[in-house]
Amino acid sequence: MLYATIACAGDLSVGLVPDPNNPSAPRMGENLLFHSDIRNSGPVRAEGIIAWLSLVQVDPGAEQPVDLEDWSAQKAVTATKLEPGETIQAEWRLRLIQSGSYRAVVSVTSGGGSFVASPFIDFTVREKPVVDSVRVLPVAIGLPLLIVAAIIVRLRSG
Repeated sequence: MLYATIACAGDLSVGLVPDPNNPSAPRMGENLLFHSDIRNSGPVRAEGIIAWLSLVQVDPGAEQPVDLEDWSAQKAVTATKLEPGETIQAEWRLRLIQSGSYRAVVSVTSGGGSFVASPFIDFTVREKPVVDSVRVLPVAIGLPLLIVAAIIVRLRSG
């Protein structure tokens, strides 16, 4: 379903990898975890690093960016500097709010104007039934029976 990816632009590179413990067929209400590595492979220090996760819904007819307000509490990762050869590791946790097909990407910029984005990771969120018939059926049948039984007891007693 998901795979590791790395993208490079100039001296910065960013990878995005799904956690191996993520569900293989995620449903609404579950969580997905992604890991990213931001690396400075150049000879010069990068300063003012900002990395952020973006999510795009890609269902035909419903293509749109997703506001992560309800999906993730973590908006960005920052670092004042990234020395040559250093790596910043970040985790991105998503709470799956709505069913559909999505693409996740991590974008990175620096104070020097560099910009790089990881390749996309695609995933699909399955719908979770709101009403579970196994839990509703006993109530739907039991409550009327309980009311009828209470009426019968009351009529017999008096």
